[in-house]
Amino acid sequence: MARRAGVPDLVERARRGEHLAVARLISLVEDGADGRGDPGMLREVAAALAPHAGGAHVVGVTGPPGVGKSTSTSALVRALREQGRRVGVLAVDPSSPFSGGALLGDRVRMGEHATDEGVFIRSMATRGQLGGLAWATPQALRVLDAAGCDVVLIETVGVGQSEVDVVRLADTTLVLLAPGMGDGVQAAKAGILEVADVFVVNKADRDGARQTVRDLRHMLTFGDDAGGAGWRPPVLRTVAARGEGMSEVVAAIDEHRVWLDAGGERDRRRLARAEAEIQAIALEQVRARIGDLRGARGLPELARWVVTGRTDPYRAADELVAALGRD
Repeated sequence: MARRAGVPDLVERARRGEHLAVARLISLVEDGADGRGDPGMLREVAAALAPHAGGAHVVGVTGPPGVGKSTSTSALVRALREQGRRVGVLAVDPSSPFSGGALLGDRVRMGEHATDEGVFIRSMATRGQLGGLAWATPQALRVLDAAGCDVVLIETVGVGQSEVDVVRLADTTLVLLAPGMGDGVQAAKAGILEVADVFVVNKADRDGARQTVRDLRHMLTFGDDAGGAGWRPPVLRTVAARGEGMSEVVAAIDEHRVWLDAGGERDRRRLARAEAEIQAIALEQVRARIGDLRGARGLPELARWVVTGRTDPYRAADELVAALGRD
Protein backbone atom coordinates (compact mmCIF):
# COMPACT_ATOMS: atom_id res chain seq x y z
CA MET A 1 0.00 0.00 0.00
CA ALA A 2 2.88 2.38 0.74
CA ARG A 3 4.15 1.92 -2.78
CA ARG A 4 0.78 2.82 -4.31
CA ALA A 5 0.39 5.89 -2.07
CA GLY A 6 3.80 7.13 -3.20
CA VAL A 7 3.05 7.59 -6.91
CA PRO A 8 0.21 10.15 -6.57
CA ASP A 9 2.34 12.05 -4.08
CA LEU A 10 5.29 12.10 -6.50
CA VAL A 11 3.05 13.31 -9.31
CA GLU A 12 1.62 16.13 -7.19
CA ARG A 13 5.11 17.19 -6.10
CA ALA A 14 6.31 17.06 -9.71
CA ARG A 15 3.41 19.26 -10.79
CA ARG A 16 4.57 21.79 -8.19
CA GLY A 17 7.96 21.81 -9.89
CA GLU A 18 9.96 19.75 -7.38
CA HIS A 19 12.99 18.47 -9.24
CA LEU A 20 13.53 15.48 -6.96
CA ALA A 21 10.00 14.23 -7.64
CA VAL A 22 10.46 14.68 -11.40
CA ALA A 23 13.76 12.80 -11.27
CA ARG A 24 12.23 9.98 -9.26
CA LEU A 25 9.33 9.56 -11.68
CA ILE A 26 11.66 9.44 -14.68
CA SER A 27 13.80 6.85 -12.89
CA LEU A 28 10.69 4.74 -12.26
CA VAL A 29 9.62 4.78 -15.91
CA GLU A 30 13.20 4.12 -17.08
CA ASP A 31 13.53 1.11 -14.79
CA GLY A 32 10.09 -0.18 -15.75
CA ALA A 33 10.68 0.21 -19.49
CA ASP A 34 14.10 -1.40 -19.17
CA GLY A 35 12.73 -4.45 -17.38
CA ARG A 36 14.69 -3.71 -14.21
CA GLY A 37 11.79 -2.31 -12.22
CA ASP A 38 8.26 -3.32 -11.34
CA PRO A 39 6.10 -3.35 -14.53
CA GLY A 40 3.10 -2.55 -12.36
CA MET A 41 4.83 0.62 -11.18
CA LEU A 42 5.34 1.75 -14.77
CA ARG A 43 1.62 1.31 -15.44
CA GLU A 44 0.72 3.12 -12.24
CA VAL A 45 2.93 6.09 -13.06
CA ALA A 46 1.53 6.28 -16.60
CA ALA A 47 -2.03 6.25 -15.28
CA ALA A 48 -1.29 8.96 -12.72
CA LEU A 49 0.36 11.22 -15.32
CA ALA A 50 -2.24 10.83 -18.08
CA PRO A 51 -4.70 13.52 -16.88
CA HIS A 52 -1.96 16.12 -16.57
CA ALA A 53 -0.07 15.76 -19.87
CA GLY A 54 -0.58 17.45 -23.22
CA GLY A 55 0.37 21.06 -22.54
CA ALA A 56 4.06 21.13 -23.44
CA HIS A 57 5.39 21.93 -26.90
CA VAL A 58 7.84 19.16 -27.79
CA VAL A 59 10.89 20.18 -29.83
CA GLY A 60 13.23 17.56 -31.25
CA VAL A 61 16.86 18.59 -31.77
CA THR A 62 18.71 16.30 -34.14
CA GLY A 63 21.47 16.22 -36.74
CA PRO A 64 24.78 14.54 -37.54
CA PRO A 65 27.55 14.22 -34.93
CA GLY A 66 29.71 17.29 -34.50
CA VAL A 67 27.18 19.96 -35.43
CA GLY A 68 26.93 21.25 -31.87
CA LYS A 69 23.62 19.80 -30.67
CA SER A 70 24.44 20.04 -26.98
CA THR A 71 25.76 23.59 -27.29
CA SER A 72 22.73 24.57 -29.37
CA THR A 73 20.34 22.96 -26.89
CA SER A 74 21.95 24.87 -24.02
CA ALA A 75 21.72 28.14 -25.95
CA LEU A 76 18.10 27.41 -26.83
CA VAL A 77 17.30 26.76 -23.16
CA ARG A 78 18.86 30.13 -22.31
CA ALA A 79 16.77 31.91 -24.97
CA LEU A 80 13.56 30.26 -23.78
CA ARG A 81 14.28 31.06 -20.14
CA GLU A 82 14.82 34.72 -21.05
CA GLN A 83 11.17 34.65 -22.11
CA GLY A 84 10.14 33.13 -18.78
CA ARG A 85 9.27 29.67 -20.09
CA ARG A 86 9.75 26.49 -18.08
CA VAL A 87 11.97 24.09 -20.01
CA GLY A 88 12.60 20.37 -19.81
CA VAL A 89 15.49 18.68 -21.63
CA LEU A 90 15.78 14.98 -22.41
CA ALA A 91 19.32 14.45 -23.68
CA VAL A 92 19.49 10.96 -25.14
CA ASP A 93 23.04 9.60 -25.20
CA PRO A 94 24.50 6.42 -26.65
CA SER A 95 24.93 3.65 -24.12
CA SER A 96 28.31 2.48 -22.99
CA PRO A 97 28.90 -1.02 -24.40
CA PHE A 98 30.40 -1.98 -21.03
CA SER A 99 28.19 -0.48 -18.33
CA GLY A 100 25.00 0.15 -20.32
CA GLY A 101 24.91 3.68 -18.91
CA ALA A 102 24.85 6.92 -20.86
CA LEU A 103 28.04 8.58 -22.09
CA LEU A 104 27.41 11.97 -20.55
CA GLY A 105 30.44 14.00 -21.64
CA ASP A 106 28.43 16.56 -23.60
CA ARG A 107 26.12 17.30 -20.67
CA VAL A 108 28.74 19.53 -19.06
CA ARG A 109 27.86 22.10 -21.72
CA MET A 110 24.46 22.52 -20.07
CA GLY A 111 25.93 22.99 -16.60
CA GLU A 112 25.01 26.68 -16.54
CA HIS A 113 21.35 25.69 -16.09
CA ALA A 114 21.95 23.31 -13.19
CA THR A 115 20.75 25.74 -10.50
CA ASP A 116 17.81 27.13 -12.48
CA GLU A 117 14.55 25.91 -10.93
CA GLY A 118 12.79 26.58 -14.24
CA VAL A 119 14.91 24.01 -16.09
CA PHE A 120 14.99 20.24 -15.74
CA ILE A 121 17.70 18.32 -17.62
CA ARG A 122 17.83 14.55 -17.76
CA SER A 123 20.29 12.37 -19.66
CA MET A 124 18.99 9.01 -20.81
CA ALA A 125 20.89 6.08 -22.27
CA THR A 126 19.58 4.46 -25.44
CA ARG A 127 20.40 1.00 -23.98
CA GLY A 128 20.80 -0.33 -27.50
CA GLN A 129 17.52 1.10 -28.78
CA LEU A 130 17.75 2.07 -32.45
CA GLY A 131 16.44 5.32 -33.88
CA GLY A 132 18.40 7.76 -31.70
CA LEU A 133 15.96 7.59 -28.80
CA ALA A 134 15.70 5.59 -25.59
CA TRP A 135 12.79 3.19 -25.10
CA ALA A 136 11.64 5.21 -22.07
CA THR A 137 11.75 8.58 -23.86
CA PRO A 138 7.95 8.82 -24.46
CA GLN A 139 7.26 8.08 -20.79
CA ALA A 140 9.91 10.53 -19.58
CA LEU A 141 8.46 13.15 -21.93
CA ARG A 142 5.08 12.63 -20.28
CA VAL A 143 6.64 13.23 -16.85
CA LEU A 144 8.12 16.59 -17.91
CA ASP A 145 4.88 17.54 -19.63
CA ALA A 146 2.84 16.83 -16.51
CA ALA A 147 5.42 18.71 -14.42
CA GLY A 148 4.42 21.93 -16.14
CA CYS A 149 7.17 22.44 -18.69
CA ASP A 150 6.14 24.86 -21.41
CA VAL A 151 8.71 23.42 -23.81
CA VAL A 152 10.42 20.02 -23.76
CA LEU A 153 13.58 19.65 -25.85
CA ILE A 154 14.58 16.14 -26.94
CA GLU A 155 18.21 16.01 -28.05
CA THR A 156 19.08 12.80 -29.90
CA VAL A 157 22.32 10.86 -29.84
CA GLY A 158 23.84 12.00 -33.12
CA VAL A 159 24.17 8.71 -34.94
CA GLY A 160 23.08 9.68 -38.45
CA GLN A 161 20.15 8.40 -40.47
CA SER A 162 18.39 6.54 -37.64
CA GLU A 163 17.77 9.84 -35.86
CA VAL A 164 14.70 10.52 -37.96
CA ASP A 165 12.70 8.62 -35.31
CA VAL A 166 12.65 11.83 -33.24
CA VAL A 167 9.90 13.14 -35.53
CA ARG A 168 7.54 10.54 -34.04
CA LEU A 169 7.71 12.34 -30.69
CA ALA A 170 8.24 15.98 -31.58
CA ASP A 171 5.72 18.67 -32.43
CA THR A 172 8.56 20.65 -34.03
CA THR A 173 11.80 19.08 -35.25
CA LEU A 174 14.98 21.14 -35.54
CA VAL A 175 17.65 19.68 -37.79
CA LEU A 176 21.13 21.04 -37.17
CA LEU A 177 23.84 21.12 -39.80
CA ALA A 178 27.24 22.74 -39.95
CA PRO A 179 29.38 23.98 -42.84
CA GLY A 180 32.05 21.62 -44.07
CA MET A 181 30.12 18.49 -43.12
CA GLY A 182 28.71 17.56 -46.53
CA ASP A 183 26.51 19.23 -49.11
CA GLY A 184 22.76 19.35 -49.46
CA VAL A 185 22.70 16.09 -51.38
CA GLN A 186 24.10 14.29 -48.34
CA ALA A 187 21.40 15.91 -46.23
CA ALA A 188 18.78 14.58 -48.61
CA LYS A 189 20.30 11.09 -48.49
CA ALA A 190 20.04 11.11 -44.69
CA GLY A 191 16.31 11.78 -44.99
CA ILE A 192 16.43 14.98 -42.99
CA LEU A 193 14.69 17.09 -45.61
CA GLU A 194 11.54 15.13 -44.85
CA VAL A 195 11.67 15.35 -41.05
CA ALA A 196 12.84 18.93 -40.51
CA ASP A 197 10.41 21.68 -39.53
CA VAL A 198 13.27 24.14 -39.00
CA PHE A 199 16.81 23.92 -40.35
CA VAL A 200 19.60 25.45 -38.30
CA VAL A 201 23.05 25.89 -39.81
CA ASN A 202 25.21 26.16 -36.71
CA LYS A 203 28.80 27.41 -36.59
CA ALA A 204 27.75 29.99 -39.17
CA ASP A 205 30.93 31.99 -38.57
CA ARG A 206 32.86 29.30 -40.46
CA ASP A 207 33.69 29.32 -44.14
CA GLY A 208 31.04 27.67 -46.25
CA ALA A 209 28.06 28.58 -44.06
CA ARG A 210 26.42 30.74 -46.72
CA GLN A 211 26.85 27.97 -49.29
CA THR A 212 25.26 25.42 -46.94
CA VAL A 213 22.27 27.72 -46.45
CA ARG A 214 21.94 28.25 -50.20
CA ASP A 215 22.14 24.51 -50.89
CA LEU A 216 19.41 23.75 -48.36
CA ARG A 217 17.09 26.47 -49.61
CA HIS A 218 17.62 25.33 -53.17
CA MET A 219 16.75 21.74 -52.32
CA LEU A 220 13.69 22.81 -50.36
CA THR A 221 12.26 24.48 -53.45
CA PHE A 222 11.81 21.03 -54.98
CA GLY A 223 9.44 20.11 -52.20
CA ASP A 224 7.25 23.21 -52.29
CA ASP A 225 3.57 22.46 -52.84
CA ALA A 226 1.83 24.35 -55.60
CA GLY A 227 -0.82 25.86 -53.34
CA GLY A 228 1.65 27.12 -50.76
CA ALA A 229 -0.59 25.98 -47.89
CA GLY A 230 1.99 23.68 -46.34
CA TRP A 231 4.80 24.56 -43.98
CA ARG A 232 8.07 25.50 -45.65
CA PRO A 233 10.98 24.94 -43.23
CA PRO A 234 13.03 28.08 -42.68
CA VAL A 235 16.82 27.84 -42.88
CA LEU A 236 18.46 29.80 -40.07
CA ARG A 237 22.06 30.52 -39.14
CA THR A 238 23.42 30.39 -35.58
CA VAL A 239 26.64 30.49 -33.64
CA ALA A 240 25.39 28.61 -30.60
CA ALA A 241 28.65 28.92 -28.68
CA ARG A 242 28.05 32.70 -28.58
CA GLY A 243 24.25 32.52 -28.42
CA GLU A 244 23.90 34.21 -31.79
CA GLY A 245 20.74 33.59 -33.79
CA MET A 246 18.88 31.73 -31.03
CA SER A 247 16.10 34.33 -30.73
CA GLU A 248 15.33 33.69 -34.41
CA VAL A 249 15.20 29.94 -33.72
CA VAL A 250 12.72 30.49 -30.88
CA ALA A 251 10.63 32.72 -33.16
CA ALA A 252 10.60 30.00 -35.84
CA ILE A 253 9.49 27.39 -33.28
CA ASP A 254 6.67 29.68 -32.16
CA GLU A 255 5.63 30.35 -35.75
CA HIS A 256 5.54 26.63 -36.44
CA ARG A 257 3.45 26.07 -33.33
CA VAL A 258 0.89 28.61 -34.56
CA TRP A 259 0.80 26.84 -37.93
CA LEU A 260 0.33 23.45 -36.25
CA ASP A 261 -2.65 24.71 -34.24
CA ALA A 262 -4.26 26.65 -37.09
CA GLY A 263 -4.58 23.65 -39.39
CA GLY A 264 -5.09 20.86 -36.89
CA GLU A 265 -1.67 19.38 -37.66
CA ARG A 266 -0.72 19.24 -33.98
CA ASP A 267 -3.69 16.99 -33.22
CA ARG A 268 -2.85 14.74 -36.17
CA ARG A 269 0.77 14.41 -35.05
CA ARG A 270 -0.16 13.67 -31.47
CA LEU A 271 -2.73 11.08 -32.51
CA ALA A 272 -0.07 9.40 -34.64
CA ARG A 273 2.32 9.56 -31.67
CA ALA A 274 -0.22 7.92 -29.37
CA GLU A 275 -0.99 5.22 -31.94
CA ALA A 276 2.72 4.43 -32.33
CA GLU A 277 3.21 4.26 -28.56
CA ILE A 278 0.19 1.99 -28.05
CA GLN A 279 1.36 -0.26 -30.87
CA ALA A 280 4.89 -0.45 -29.46
CA ILE A 281 3.59 -1.41 -26.02
CA ALA A 282 1.21 -4.01 -27.49
CA LEU A 283 3.97 -5.54 -29.62
CA GLU A 284 6.26 -5.72 -26.60
CA GLN A 285 3.55 -7.55 -24.69
CA VAL A 286 3.11 -10.00 -27.58
CA ARG A 287 6.87 -10.59 -27.70
CA ALA A 288 6.88 -11.25 -23.98
CA ARG A 289 4.05 -13.79 -24.33
CA ILE A 290 5.89 -15.50 -27.19
CA GLY A 291 8.95 -15.81 -24.99
CA ASP A 292 6.83 -17.32 -22.22
CA LEU A 293 5.26 -20.00 -24.43
CA ARG A 294 6.17 -23.53 -23.50
CA GLY A 295 5.38 -26.90 -25.03
CA ALA A 296 5.67 -28.57 -28.41
CA ARG A 297 4.38 -25.56 -30.31
CA GLY A 298 6.52 -22.97 -28.58
CA LEU A 299 8.90 -20.76 -30.52
CA PRO A 300 12.04 -22.94 -30.07
CA GLU A 301 10.25 -26.05 -31.36
CA LEU A 302 8.75 -24.21 -34.32
CA ALA A 303 12.17 -22.85 -35.19
CA ARG A 304 13.55 -26.41 -35.29
CA TRP A 305 10.70 -27.45 -37.58
CA VAL A 306 11.60 -24.63 -40.00
CA VAL A 307 15.31 -25.52 -39.94
CA THR A 308 14.64 -29.20 -40.59
CA GLY A 309 12.12 -28.49 -43.36
CA ARG A 310 9.18 -29.92 -41.46
CA THR A 311 7.29 -26.66 -42.03
CA ASP A 312 7.78 -23.19 -43.50
CA PRO A 313 8.08 -19.95 -41.51
CA TYR A 314 4.59 -18.75 -42.47
CA ARG A 315 2.90 -21.90 -41.20
CA ALA A 316 5.11 -21.74 -38.12
CA ALA A 317 3.95 -18.18 -37.51
CA ASP A 318 0.34 -19.32 -37.85
CA GLU A 319 1.02 -22.01 -35.23
CA LEU A 320 2.55 -19.43 -32.94
CA VAL A 321 -0.39 -17.05 -33.23
CA ALA A 322 -2.79 -19.92 -32.59
CA ALA A 323 -0.77 -20.87 -29.50
CA LEU A 324 -0.98 -17.29 -28.26
CA GLY A 325 -4.75 -17.47 -28.57
CA ARG A 326 -4.86 -20.65 -26.48
CA ASP A 327 -2.48 -19.28 -23.87
